[in-house]
Amino acid sequence: MTLYTVESVKRNVSLWVAVDGGMSDNLRPMLYGAAYEAHVADRLHGATRCVLAGKHCESGDVLVRDALLDDPKPGDVIVTPATGAYGHAMASNYNGVPRPPVIFCREGDARVVVRRESFEDLTARDVL
Repeated sequence: MTLYTVESVKRNVSLWVAVDGGMSDNLRPMLYGAAYEAHVADRLHGATRCVLAGKHCESGDVLVRDALLDDPKPGDVIVTPATGAYGHAMASNYNGVPRPPVIFCREGDARVVVRRESFEDLTARDVL
């Protein structure tokens, strides 16, 4: 699964919920229409239809077009279950965004198996 934090909520024709990730960590919805569901982590089974959008300011940076969320607010954690291994395998540094960590969880224990990238990682190979 993938966890995101809500950065902003905006209502125009639709209710847009922007999170701290997007096409840099899950390109599958934009690339070939992979479908995901989403929930506010501590308020499952919402009924408010939302567009769950990424942070990259691209018209196609939409993770879930018709997410049913329970009153999303900035700071809420959004869970997208069953995102699978391809999120990490296909992740990029699009728009200079560091890749998120990978955490394995089992029986109440969690461990980092791929650390979060830092901004220093993004420039480590630059030649001055």
